[in-house]
Amino acid sequence: MNVTAFSLPMVLPELIIGAGVLALVLLGALRGERSVGLVTEIAAALLAAALVAVLADHHDKGATFYGSFIDDAFGRFMTALALIGSLTTLLLSVDFMRREKIGGFEFPILILLATLGMLMLISAGDFIALYLGLELMSLSLYVVAAYRRDNVRATEAGLKYFVLGALSSGMLLYGASLIYGYAGTVSFAGVATAVQSHASVGVVFGLVFVLAGLCFKISAVPFHMWTPDVYEGAPTPVTTFFASAPKMAAMAILLRVAMTAFPGVAADWRQIVTFISIASMALGAFAAIGQTNIKRLMAYSSIGHMGFALVGLAAGTVEGAHGVVVYMAIYLAMTLGTFAGILSMRRDGAYVEDIADLAGLARTNAPMAFFLGAMMFSLAGVPPLAGFFAKFYVFAAAMKADLYGLAIIGVLMSAVGAFYYLRIVKIMYFDEPAKAFDQPGAAARIVLALSTAVVIFYALAPAPLTDAAMAAAKSLF
Repeated sequence: MNVTAFSLPMVLPELIIGAGVLALVLLGALRGERSVGLVTEIAAALLAAALVAVLADHHDKGATFYGSFIDDAFGRFMTALALIGSLTTLLLSVDFMRREKIGGFEFPILILLATLGMLMLISAGDFIALYLGLELMSLSLYVVAAYRRDNVRATEAGLKYFVLGALSSGMLLYGASLIYGYAGTVSFAGVATAVQSHASVGVVFGLVFVLAGLCFKISAVPFHMWTPDVYEGAPTPVTTFFASAPKMAAMAILLRVAMTAFPGVAADWRQIVTFISIASMALGAFAAIGQTNIKRLMAYSSIGHMGFALVGLAAGTVEGAHGVVVYMAIYLAMTLGTFAGILSMRRDGAYVEDIADLAGLARTNAPMAFFLGAMMFSLAGVPPLAGFFAKFYVFAAAMKADLYGLAIIGVLMSAVGAFYYLRIVKIMYFDEPAKAFDQPGAAARIVLALSTAVVIFYALAPAPLTDAAMAAAKSLF
């Protein structure tokens, strides 16, 4: 791997966003609230430009900043997913923020700052870069969670996320310091060399703390406590953001740390990941059954899906990493489509969030009911939709790694979780119609339609995604 002190092509997406943030802060400070629309448009353009830069980057694996920043196929793939999540969230937020009168030029800038942290986190090559990226992302997310300052639920959500997030960051930093003390280096490659076949007690403790800090960011059990309250209390575009882009970054660095820093002690971290995976799948399957608020239901759904993705990580193989990457890509499409549907739930100018508000949607808005139904079936893992293949890849990887029990539990939890997804379909198609929703915004309609196309037609042409995911997975090893 080619290691350089500084390479502009490797960090071009980060430079685009970083320079753009500085310019937008100045623009917002000079023009005040009059700049909201312009700042949002420029922020979306910056994210699109960064995405183009990532997709156009075909360099071989390399590293810059003396190995702190890694440019490889895995980093580029997960960076593209994070940028898609951020860009889509920003576009979906415009109509909501305008109608709710909570918009400000700060919101798109915070999205850009969080995204910059995600990009650094995904490509981190040592624990210092990891922590810097994590904190840049987290500090922006703390503010975004409580962005609706005059709302008690949003303020409470932001405070809970801040307190628990600070705790998880402290745990991660403590774990990284333990690993540094025993391995003598902070770089992932150096740790892998120092910790070959037998990990000392100190390294195991450090690994546990690092995994705990990262699992908080993907809202895996038992570090999920913040998720339902933040998802329900935060404005819906903020919830969309939490459910999409940060999950890509956190899962990416979790994979990178496990696969590149601790490949020699996979037996130690596999036990931890297996427990977290089973607990997340179980909680996500059972806790969502009694929910009446669709955003809270999606919180538990997210917890469950992170558990399914961790099944691939538990395998600890190229096939497992491939399964996780494919799962996250399909999960992103399903999540963005579902939240586009939630943002379309507006009646008499007011946004509604109860599942009962979807009653009879098939008779009042048939296209929206079809699109949301496709999302629900895909989230449940019903073939031949994309959600089925996402679970198939991780379960197949687990079985190839002789983790038959984990795969069987995953299938059972998937069957349990299908209940609450299909209940929403039943409400939309068989219950007595509620009052029709207002006409959804153009962005929500487009995102919902595109997401539906992805989950329905993925089975017809899976090769582009699976081939890119396999190249990404192989670059980790």
